[in-house]
Amino acid sequence: MTIPSPGPRAYPQALVLDLFGTLVDAPTRAQRLQAAETIAAATAVPAAVIERAYIDSWAERHDGRLPTLDSLSDHLWRRCGESTPTPQDLCSILLRLASARLSASPDVVAVLRRLRGRGLRIAVLSDASADIAEAWQDSVLSESVDVAVFSCRAGAVKPHISLYRAVTGHLGVAPQDTMYCGDGGGDELRGATTAGLTAVRVERRGGPSALAFGDKPWHGPSISGIEQLPDFLPTSRAPRRPKEGDV
Repeated sequence: MTIPSPGPRAYPQALVLDLFGTLVDAPTRAQRLQAAETIAAATAVPAAVIERAYIDSWAERHDGRLPTLDSLSDHLWRRCGESTPTPQDLCSILLRLASARLSASPDVVAVLRRLRGRGLRIAVLSDASADIAEAWQDSVLSESVDVAVFSCRAGAVKPHISLYRAVTGHLGVAPQDTMYCGDGGGDELRGATTAGLTAVRVERRGGPSALAFGDKPWHGPSISGIEQLPDFLPTSRAPRRPKEGDV
């Protein structure tokens, strides 16, 4: 249920947005199985074995131990119990599947462009594996985002404070001038507020069958979807806070 809110106290200078469940649909078990079946068809490894490899390797795939597509591909192959060399086309299959997961609604793209048109800097902060990080640069979303920080390359998963410090640092905006918006997976909203950002929850994109990890209760402001964010923000802009060295 959406919690009515008059909006944040001050207009932010930047927005940090979650990816899965916020900008694009959170994955479902059916989609994970379909991905496993796609890999199975190309490798002859049973889909159930591949799906189990995905499930059992979540931490390694997201926390920085597998920062490249090659290392991810090799790890999944070993997780499947295979001792033969990793198939050369496994990387391309993973990349193709990742690109499909980054397909975004035109409404979401339009909202991002509208927000940037207001002068806001926009970042994405996502618990994501190397295939997603690799596919990001060719996604339609990347064209409307200034900064993207992925956990597999940053070396930590939400709600680790280093992620929020990294993304605000890349944006060049103070945490207190930044709003975080996400569906709440990974305890991300508490992590954002702990790091000094304002946090707003959105209802999870992808429907009731969408997978979620690390959800925690949230009693702060909420909106029904990222499309409502422009109307949630106040109409007046907060003055820019002076940075160290400004004269």
